[in-house]
Amino acid sequence: MVQSQAPLDMTIGKFAAAGSVGVETIRFYQRKGLLKTPKRLEGGRRYGREDVRRLLFIRQAQTAGFTLEEIRELLDLDAGQDRERAREAAGRRLSALNARIAELHRTREALERLIEECSAGSRGPCPILASFGL
Repeated sequence: MVQSQAPLDMTIGKFAAAGSVGVETIRFYQRKGLLKTPKRLEGGRRYGREDVRRLLFIRQAQTAGFTLEEIRELLDLDAGQDRERAREAAGRRLSALNARIAELHRTREALERLIEECSAGSRGPCPILASFGL
């Protein structure tokens, strides 16, 4: 077997480190059905390349803002190779992200205006504090 094709034989600690998460996160994902719990071999559970790939996918999907339920759906779609549903799920997430980005832009613009108004005068309450009800 070529070295790059050899399955990994990682403990849960090394597996968690490969995904930059804690051991409890691995166990949480297993309880949620996102990661499989391997059988015990020689006194411990062992994880391989496919497990790492799945874990890294989960982390990337979380970074993109997918919920754990949406991630489970994407993982199921990956197993069934349903490209249309995967595209639709990603499109819904993209729409939600775009709406959130637009909201953040409006919030930033409002805060920039408040900062400018606060620096314009040296007397009276600062508009920033007034906007927060202080």
